[in-house]
This record gives sequence, structure tokens and C-alpha cells, in this order.
Amino acid sequence: MAEEFNVEGMLDMYLFENGQLLEQLQETVLEQKDADSFDEDTINEIFRTMHTIKGSSGIMMFDNVTAISHKLEDVFYYIRESHPQNIVHETLVEHVLQVVDFITGEMDKIQDGSPADGDPSAIIAELDNFLNEIKNGAVKEGKELPKANVSEEPKHFYIAPVANSASHFYKIYITFYQDTEMANVHAYKTVYALKEFAEDLLYEPEDLISDDSSISTLMEDGFHILLQAQCTEADIRNVIKTGYDIEKVDIYECKAEEFLQGFDFGDQPAQQIDLESSAEEIEAKVQAAQEGGEQKAAESADKPEKPKMAPGDFVIQSKSPGKPKKLAKDKPKGEKAAFISVNVQKMDQLMDLIGELVISESVVLQNPDLKVPGLNLANFNKAASQMAKIATDLQNVIMSMRMVPLTNIFQKMNRLVFDVSRKLGKDVEFEMVGEHTEVDKNISEKISDPLMHLVRNSVDHGIEPNEERAAAGKKEKGKVTLSAKTEAGKVWITVTDNGTGLNREKILAKARKQGLLDPDRSDASYEDKEVYQFITLPGFSTNEQVTEYSGRGVGMDVVVQNIQSIGGTLEIESTPGEGSSMILKIPLTLAIIDGIVMETGTTSFVVETGFIKQFVRVTKDMMIHEPTGEEYVMIRDECYPVLRIGDWYGLEDYRSDVEEGMMLLFEVEGKTICLFVDKLIGKQEIVVKPIPSYIKKVKGISGCTQLGDGSIALILDPAGLID
Repeated sequence: MAEEFNVEGMLDMYLFENGQLLEQLQETVLEQKDADSFDEDTINEIFRTMHTIKGSSGIMMFDNVTAISHKLEDVFYYIRESHPQNIVHETLVEHVLQVVDFITGEMDKIQDGSPADGDPSAIIAELDNFLNEIKNGAVKEGKELPKANVSEEPKHFYIAPVANSASHFYKIYITFYQDTEMANVHAYKTVYALKEFAEDLLYEPEDLISDDSSISTLMEDGFHILLQAQCTEADIRNVIKTGYDIEKVDIYECKAEEFLQGFDFGDQPAQQIDLESSAEEIEAKVQAAQEGGEQKAAESADKPEKPKMAPGDFVIQSKSPGKPKKLAKDKPKGEKAAFISVNVQKMDQLMDLIGELVISESVVLQNPDLKVPGLNLANFNKAASQMAKIATDLQNVIMSMRMVPLTNIFQKMNRLVFDVSRKLGKDVEFEMVGEHTEVDKNISEKISDPLMHLVRNSVDHGIEPNEERAAAGKKEKGKVTLSAKTEAGKVWITVTDNGTGLNREKILAKARKQGLLDPDRSDASYEDKEVYQFITLPGFSTNEQVTEYSGRGVGMDVVVQNIQSIGGTLEIESTPGEGSSMILKIPLTLAIIDGIVMETGTTSFVVETGFIKQFVRVTKDMMIHEPTGEEYVMIRDECYPVLRIGDWYGLEDYRSDVEEGMMLLFEVEGKTICLFVDKLIGKQEIVVKPIPSYIKKVKGISGCTQLGDGSIALILDPAGLID
């Protein structure tokens, strides 16, 4: 029947669930890669994960994934049963990651519509050799080997009863959420998991896979399971958990005689009574329950007699300590957490529409017809305020939907450090800080490759070989730290290493050779930041030897291009002999920001409110003029440099008298500057639009936007102005 089974509708679920399992598995393994061995919980978790993937892949008929999953399951079955001491932990970690990579690769093929045709035979052979080495070591030590981990795939997981005094009997009733897709697959996986410790196992409906009608039966009547096993109810609940698919799990321990009655679970639910209600109400409810039980028994006299409901059958709900217990009342079901997968393109379209809504709102509120003298706009302003609130709420909701944590990207870097350091023979530790920081989905996709290159460079270029570190007196291990934080509306992602640092003289020599230096400037006149930026230019590399990971002069320029494409910047800091830091500053989102609109001459500008520390009206006596032409302003006994936006961009018809304009105090990255503009227009939600590619990039401008009157305003980047 398996050949006739249509798996098309189950494919998305298979990819999603196994993808989650593999990500979780890789994270768990990498967390313990530097330990002496895996702890018992991790061993069991890896075994269960492989067991689950093997079962679901068998259903989907991906034989190569099933085979490699079963082989790794064999390895951890033996480790779990025998607890061998002769395992090389690093080798075991590599084997697990090899299997994860293979399965992930096959799933990528399936996702792209290609056949999963990878050949796992080489990896399986390596796992066989590894397992045999462990077993041979155990045999030499005189240990007894456990029985083989045999994989059986019968139609029903029925095991002949072998009950003894330690056996327990359970009737299990599973209720699925009404919107659960492919409930038969979830039921099959549950049975597969219970098989691990079952002595006797029966379930209804019987044919979960071949019979399509089993889905409707599961949704209407639930899933009934009879289990005989030497386990506790807690053990069962560890296997069968409520979640996005299973709404409720009822487990009843019964006697052997009741177990043999089969799937007669009964239709009478446990009554729920409030002890705080009156005695008459309680008595009436108990009486009604007993009468209902008697009537049910009379209608089914041919069935084995069921015990009448007793006071012990009522469900008691525990309250907090110190308060009396009360019986739970009938109450509506709590809302379940429901999730739905949505194409990112649809979310982009929705975000664009909300952006247009924000622009339309500005057009309405700033309409010149509203400025006619004598108009009573009280009702209009009230309605406009409500509309603005709804637009803001819509924006916040869609933004929260698009935000994703950086955890997955950071975990990929963890794996990268592990692989590269092993191949290069370097002892490198990896640390993650702030991995739960959230960014826009589109931004997270575009920073993965730049981060990968920066982290790889840190391990290859930055961290010295173990012998060189020892010779330099460095006792600590090589370390790469990947950190993230939010500040002033941006996400700062920093890749730091404690390696050798950048060689200023070597970079200058390479730059001179390539004709990048100004012949009229001395080497000493170049600041460190300027020198380090040379390594981001195309074709620039100081590595004399080309390796698998670096030395070709490509990569850093692509990193910068990718970061700049999302409005971000890359800064480089380095201390010779101590290490380097690559700092990415990227926006939280590319969509809508709160901004202050200002005007200089006939040109409008916008700056994000998070950058502005204060607005200041100044007088001429507060100004300080240097002979070199630089200006400073004294504000509360503090001296700040002044940048006139009209002079900076060569605008016409702007105000030169400081008493006629407005000073904006910016604070970015510990630096402060006063920006002088003609006047402030007001606060407004700004829909960020990129500068067209045919316009040359201008320093201090990060984008543009459309104002309510239809005019275009330029979005200022304070970091670019300060630099």
C-alpha cells in the first residue's frame, strides 16, 4: 500500500518539522563540542531526533535519509545502552555534523523540486567503522554488547503481551486541533515514538497511512491508544506533548481486565464541579451524572459493565498555596497558539501598502485646503487622530511580524568556526552575545553572507596558529566573539577576535603598490580607520599565500556592497597583537521610521528622531569661530562643533544668521555635533525609499522619502556627517 500513498500534501510538513529538528540538533551538538563527552540527556535527544527523522523519511520514501538516520541512531543506541569510555568526542561531533549536513542537503534538493539522490554510503561506512572501533574496545575490556538496534516497520506496532508485575496499562485519548493538517501523520509519529518502550500497543483507527478516511476519523473521534508498558504516566507525557497539533492528551491507567476490553473508552467525560457553589447545585450535578451513567449502562447492556461515577471521578483543580482547592467549572477552551506560514513576498506587498497608507495620511493631513481661515476642524482632527492611530498600529503589527531573531544566523557562524578551526588546526573558542536581537526578515537574509566572510577571516587571518600564540606569550585560547545590540534605531553586529590584529605598515605598503595612496600625503597623516578601510577595496589582500579560505583579494568588497545595499556601514578597529573588531551597523528595518522634517533653503531633509539629543536656539555670543573656518557653539558650558547643512551641500538661499535658524544636537557613537538648519517642519512617520542607483552616493544621505505635499525629502545619516 505504501506505493499508492500520496505524500504530496505531507511534503511541506516533513521539511518544516525535520528542518526544526536539525537546527535544534546542530545547536545542541555545538554547545557541547568542547566538552569531554555528551551528557545523558543529549545522547537521548540525538537518538530520539534520528529516530523521528528516520520514521518520517520512511513514510515519505526518502530511503537515503532513512538509511543514514538509522545508522547514526545505531551509534547513539549503543552509546546509550553501553556507556563506552573509549569514544573520541571530537570525532563523534564531526560524524553527527556530517549526517546533519547530508540530510540538510537532501532537504534543500527536495525544497527546490529536485530528487533527493545523494549517496550516503561513504558516511554510513565511516559510522560503521566508528561503531566497530567502539565495540571492539568494549569486547577487549570484557564488556557485554547490548542487543542490536533492529528497525521494524510493521503495519501496526502490535507486540505480543508479556505482562509482568512491573507492567502498567493505559488508555490514551488524543484530541487534535480542528485546523491540524495531516493528523494521520502526527498520529503515526506518536505511535512510532511509543513503540520504543511498549510491551503491547494497539490503536484506532488502525490504518493511518493508506486509508485517507482516517484523517476525518481522527478529527471527529480523536485518536485512541491502548498501551502496556513498564513506564509512568510522566514518561508517556514526555513523548506525547500538546502543541500546535495536539490540543489535549488524556491518559487513564487501568487494570488488566479493563485493558482487555479494548477501545471502549466511554463517552462520559469527567464532571467538573465548583465546590464554592451551593450544596444543592453540587448534589444536583452529582445526581445528574450518576443517572446519566445508569442510563448509558442500560442502553448498552450487552457491553461489559462500567463502574458508576463516584466522587473520585470529579476533576479537582489546584489553586495557589494557602487558598482552598475547588473543583474546576466548565469553561470555554483557552485560545490556542495558531501559526501560519506566509510567503515573504506577500508580507513585502503588505508593507508597501502600509507605506503608501502612511504617505496618503500625510497628504490628507497636510492638504492646503485645510489651511483656509475660519474652518472648524474639530471633528476632522478627531477623526484624523483616530486614523493616524490605526495606521500606526497596523505598521507596528506588520513590523513585529517581519522581525526575526539573529539566533539561526549566529548558530551558522558557530558551525563555521568549528569547521574552519578544525581544518586549519587552530584551537578556537566561539562566543555569542545578544543572539536574540531581532531584525527585519529581509535584512537578516542579506547579512548572513557578509557575516560568514567576516567570521571566516577572523579564524583564518586573525587568530594565529597555536605555536605562534604560545611563542607570543598568549596563554588563552583563540577566541571569536559575535555580538549584537540595538542602539539609536540600528543593530550593531560585531565580530571580534583576540588574534594578531591588522598590520598597518603592511596594508600601507600594499596600498602604495596598487597606487591607492595620495602622493602628496605622508603615511603618518593617514588615520588608522582610513588605513584599515583599504582592505575593503576590490582585489586588495595582504595574504601572500592563497588558501582555501582567503588570499584571493575578493570578499571584503562584496561584504561592504551587501551591507551598504541595506543602508548599513562597516567599521574596522584593530590593536596590533591584541586583535580586531569588525562592526556592522545596519538599520532595524528598511520600511518606516519616525523622523523630524526640517528645511534649509528650498530643500527638505529628514532625520530619525533617535539620533537627536535636543533642539537648541542659539545666539551669536554662543558661537566660536576658528581662524581655519571651523565653528563651535557653547551649550551649557560644553563646546560642540557646528555643521551648517547649507554649506555642507552647497545649497542656495539658506539662512546664515544663527539666530534665525535652529540647532539640532546629534549624538552618534559617542561623538556629538550640532547641525544648523533654517527651520523645523515637524515630526512625521517616514516611508524610507532608497536613493536611485543612477544617482551618485552622497556622504551623509541614506535615502529619501515623499512628504505630504508630494515633495521629496532627503534622509540624513548623522554617522556620515560626523565622519
